[in-house]
Amino acid sequence: MESNNIKDNTNPEMENMEMEMKDTEPELQDKKNPEMEQKDPEMEQKDPEMEQKELDKKAEEQALLEKKENRLEIWIAILLGITALLVAWATWIGSLHGGNQATNYTMSNNYASEGNAEYNAGSQSLIQDMMIWNTIQDYMFEEAVAVYNQDEGEAQLIQEKVENLLQNNCSEQLLDAINWAFEQDSTGAVSPFLKEGMVDSYFTKANELLTESQVLLEEGKNDNRSGDRYGLVTVIYSLVLFLLGIVGIFKRLPNRRLVFYISIGLLVLGTIFMLTIPMPTGFNFFDYFKS
Repeated sequence: MESNNIKDNTNPEMENMEMEMKDTEPELQDKKNPEMEQKDPEMEQKDPEMEQKELDKKAEEQALLEKKENRLEIWIAILLGITALLVAWATWIGSLHGGNQATNYTMSNNYASEGNAEYNAGSQSLIQDMMIWNTIQDYMFEEAVAVYNQDEGEAQLIQEKVENLLQNNCSEQLLDAINWAFEQDSTGAVSPFLKEGMVDSYFTKANELLTESQVLLEEGKNDNRSGDRYGLVTVIYSLVLFLLGIVGIFKRLPNRRLVFYISIGLLVLGTIFMLTIPMPTGFNFFDYFKS
């Protein structure tokens, strides 16, 4: 029973408090609504201005970005043209080196063959002249025996044989050497082949041809080496063309610039390397325009 009384006493108070709270809510809402209504027009006035500024800023950034991209594309086009010309130049000069290499190798082989032939001919001439000198020595010994035996007729005959041999079978070179030998010793004890440069004179032409052959062989090797280097230059330029061709694949401008700068570095490196390679022997660009 007491609990029922407590409920009866408290219910009216609770109901009054709830009624008061309900009454105050509309008042609070009435007080807040005019302020919110006053703030909304200000926000509506600020939003279009901010949006316009943001749009203008984005438009400026977009225009600047497009300007940079257009400038980059122009430079890419210029470098593509320059690299293509350099590739053509390196390929042409490399082919000239290859042609010179083949020509030098062929001429070197020809000179070597001629030099070997001249060397064999010189060896045969040397052997022949040595045999002539041996025959002269034999005649001189027979002449000395005839003189010793006081056989003047035999000695005169042998002397005529020696003179005939010297006049008809000896070259001027050998005859000069024999005269030199007789000046050294009238008995013929000194060989004419001991004269300075006598033996080498038989191989003078052969040595000249073989030397020329060796020079041409070295030139051919140099042309081969230079042609290979120009081939490497062509590979570098081809890599530059590849990088310049894929610049457009990248969407971000920093990535495009990175690939572009790498291309420039390789282009400069390849050009410097090409300038260190010698041109073909006897190359003259204007000779190709002469009739």
